[in-house]
Amino acid sequence: MASGGKKRTTMAKINRESKLRERRADKEARKYARKHAQQSGPDQPTDAVNEASAEDATESAPEQVPVATMVGDRPQA
Repeated sequence: MASGGKKRTTMAKINRESKLRERRADKEARKYARKHAQQSGPDQPTDAVNEASAEDATESAPEQVPVATMVGDRPQA
């Protein structure tokens, strides 16, 4: 039997999801910066990416799309 009220999301869950999205965006920015460092030339080390280039990569990186995860046999957004 379904409940009649609205489904509520707690602030804790909203905060967890927000941090997760931020971590994924940071990871994507680092990946993007590494890729461009490799393409720009071999004279720059690929594993030493400074924060400025990571922030620049975040601005020019493609928009993040939420990824659904599987819990049990239902996809969860």
